[in-house]
Amino acid sequence: MSRAAELAQKQLDAYNAQNIEEFVAQYSEDIIVMDFPSNEVTLSGKEAFRERYQTLFQNNPNQHAELKARLVKGNIVIDHEYVTGRANGVEVEAIAMYETNDDCITKVWFVK
Repeated sequence: MSRAAELAQKQLDAYNAQNIEEFVAQYSEDIIVMDFPSNEVTLSGKEAFRERYQTLFQNNPNQHAELKARLVKGNIVIDHEYVTGRANGVEVEAIAMYETNDDCITKVWFVK
């Protein structure tokens, strides 16, 4: 498994376990989250990232993302996920693109 795929899998496993420390540990201090294709920045920095996901986990204790497909090319990973168990009852198909370096995920795009 490539390092990029390993980082994507670790963050997915931590997300599903709602382990905020392990989840956030996979991301860089200056993580940037953007919408695709607009590249609009929706979140910047590890503390803001931690706060958003801590709240998400607290409000959705049964949430689970099932990996439907993964594409890997070099330091880019594209995951197709199906998210269930949200408090509002809405199930979501999500496509996330992760840019990585050797240590962590540095950028994330969510396809809108």
